[in-house]
Amino acid sequence: MTIDIGRFSRHFAWLAGVVLIAGSAAGPAEASLGGTQASVETDRLQVGATLRVLSSAAYSVHELQTPSGTVVREFVSPAGIVFGVAWQGPSMPDLRQILGTYFDRYVEAGAARKARGPVAIEQPGLVVQSAGHPRAFVGRAYIPEALPQGVTADAIR
Repeated sequence: MTIDIGRFSRHFAWLAGVVLIAGSAAGPAEASLGGTQASVETDRLQVGATLRVLSSAAYSVHELQTPSGTVVREFVSPAGIVFGVAWQGPSMPDLRQILGTYFDRYVEAGAARKARGPVAIEQPGLVVQSAGHPRAFVGRAYIPEALPQGVTADAIR
């Protein structure tokens, strides 16, 4: 058995780069799915986004628009808990940040998938749907059990 050292080195360098990028993108995940409304400002500051808040009796939507044009909406219940997030734009948001403690579950479920293309993960306690291509990404994630009374998953978009 022979080992192509050049190929091995390129693969190792690529893998090290992926690990480095993933580690550097993993900032604080405070205003994330399941987190509190009070920390939405942390997300806004971290990505340099503008913030617009839309309120209704059932929930409020904290809409963050990044300088690159990606919009992230965080859906907050009257109790102050982020029960859903949605995104759309030319680049993917930092899913580690917006999924927070649910990110590991998302990664595990994604690793079990055999197919490429749109992501559709439906588990007890977590739903994630994501699709797109460069310059056109869209997705949403929510906690079904945390939806406020009278609010359906269709509201998270």
